[in-house]
Amino acid sequence: MKNSDKQLPTLLLKKVVHRKDVQLMIHFTFNDFVKNRLKYDLNYTWSQSHKSWYTLFNEEAISKLKKVLGPKVHYDLDASLFQKIEVKLERKPRNISEENKEIIRNYVKYLKGKRYSESTIKTYFTFVADFIDYIKNKPLEKLSNKDVELFIEDVFVPRKMSISSQRQLISAIKLFKAFYPDCAIDDVRLQRPKKSKILPTVLSKEEVIDLLRYTKNLKHRAILGMIYSAGLRISELINLQLNHIDIDRRQIIVKNSKGRRDRHIILAESIIPLLINYLNSYQPKQYFVEGITAGKKYSTESVRGFLKLSVKAANITKRVTPHTLRHSYATHLLENGIDLRYIQELLGHAKPETTMIYTHVSKKDLLQIKSPLDMALKSLVENSNGNNNIKRLSENY
Repeated sequence: MKNSDKQLPTLLLKKVVHRKDVQLMIHFTFNDFVKNRLKYDLNYTWSQSHKSWYTLFNEEAISKLKKVLGPKVHYDLDASLFQKIEVKLERKPRNISEENKEIIRNYVKYLKGKRYSESTIKTYFTFVADFIDYIKNKPLEKLSNKDVELFIEDVFVPRKMSISSQRQLISAIKLFKAFYPDCAIDDVRLQRPKKSKILPTVLSKEEVIDLLRYTKNLKHRAILGMIYSAGLRISELINLQLNHIDIDRRQIIVKNSKGRRDRHIILAESIIPLLINYLNSYQPKQYFVEGITAGKKYSTESVRGFLKLSVKAANITKRVTPHTLRHSYATHLLENGIDLRYIQELLGHAKPETTMIYTHVSKKDLLQIKSPLDMALKSLVENSNGNNNIKRLSENY
């Protein structure tokens, strides 16, 4: 990013459902030039609820926008632009008695008292509220394991909820039983489905370098470089504050990450020039990466959005998410001979079993194993006594 470009306005482009249709939503800090072009040249409409300008989303909307505004703005593409969004019918409101609503509210207070995260509380509240809505007028004292099974069969399965979500549902019900022991649910007999044992996608070292090289935007390249070089979770990147980065000591402090743990990570020496260039060019105020408003956190959707573009530009055919870079970081450490105990500490894993998954995707030891086909052909060549008439497998017969 050139110094002369610092003052150019940044437009955040999103695809959202608004007024019962899929719209292209444009959010930016007030700018007369942008406002007038959107309003008078492109006939965009102002949304008071979203505090943004919008127009009907179609294939030509973004190209037309760029044609009118030209190089006088920066574009920040949200991940929603690349996702299929359908206009869903409005969800029916839950039909829950006032008495049960009060019980659910107290259940939420119970979860807060147990110091669960906001996202976990929101998820558990939704599951329990949907479950109580499902059982209709049945007294909570008579709830049974059969009711949970029927809820899964009648609601969870038709909604195509994942195994991970079903495990969360069972956890929410078990906690509800602990909070409301009068119900007849036997939490000991409630079984979570087994986790899916899917190996993580890992990029090669060459693919990581290609990904960074083809990420032309300086800010985006700094984000991806930081995630990979430090093995950060996307939430840790978004919440990383400037005063937690010590360039002189080459250290990053990750505060209050998953499991409410802090940890120290080595700041890669090779990323420091990129880091300094980015900080001098964009001058963030509080967080390492900020949105269009100074001091406000960047969005995870934006990271996923530009990452998808970079993956396509680098001609990488694997499915890549921000967490893929974390998986790649851990696997490459293992392949470089770093002990699993240190990798566990760097990743912030509470259990060594979580880190052990990378032993299954590391190529270091697997590449030392010879295929029986290689060994058979080698033996055949060694026993041929210099006979050059042995045909190669690649030849035409």
